[in-house]
Amino acid sequence: MKIEGRNSVAEAIRAGKTIDRLVVSRDVKDAQGNRIIADAKSRGIKVMFYDKAVLDRESESKRHQGFIAEVTDYKYCELEDILAYAEEKDEKPFIIILDGVEDPHNLGSVIRVADCAGCHGVIIPRHRNVSVNETVVKVSAGAAAHVKIAKVVNINDAIDTLKKRGVWVYAAELGGENVYKTNLTGAIAFVIGGEGKGVSKLTRQKCDGIVTLPQRGKVNSLNASVAAGVVAYEYIRQNFEK
Repeated sequence: MKIEGRNSVAEAIRAGKTIDRLVVSRDVKDAQGNRIIADAKSRGIKVMFYDKAVLDRESESKRHQGFIAEVTDYKYCELEDILAYAEEKDEKPFIIILDGVEDPHNLGSVIRVADCAGCHGVIIPRHRNVSVNETVVKVSAGAAAHVKIAKVVNINDAIDTLKKRGVWVYAAELGGENVYKTNLTGAIAFVIGGEGKGVSKLTRQKCDGIVTLPQRGKVNSLNASVAAGVVAYEYIRQNFEK
């Protein structure tokens, strides 16, 4: 897998990801670029310099900014790892679950939200959901190197596990309680639905409740990552901003 762009590459290096090769444009001579190169070399990463035209050919995003890192395929964690991480931090679990998000830009943005909001992890289904790929890593602006992501066979089984462990699970969908009037203190997981379809019926039924973002316009849905950002920061407000 390739990671492209300065921020994404820098975060992957700092996070200790296994980088097989770092390809850098010969044109890179600025302070930020030199710091990334020095950091990579200090960690024993093989750095190779090529003309920009070579990176242009290798780049999939066409926005490499002079840096392309070749890394081993993304390693997912287990659901138990996310719960253990929350326990290690002595915090109540705070998790985002995705149900059928197929756009890599949405997944990357959700991961970025999860990192900024301090989520302990993101859960995605093995099927009918985009996996972590080069585009996801790029859009996450490096957050994919820090956020624990579990890929599960069945998210409904994962929801059952979370509920047994004392986590309240809410679907972010229309027709529920106003998110700003819902008690979101404690251990919480939010289910965010995919593009166009939202949260599936069976998954909604598995949830403890539905939270809805108030809307005053004519479009009745929000982008998955926007919805994740709103509910995540309402969780922060209720639990930490007092």
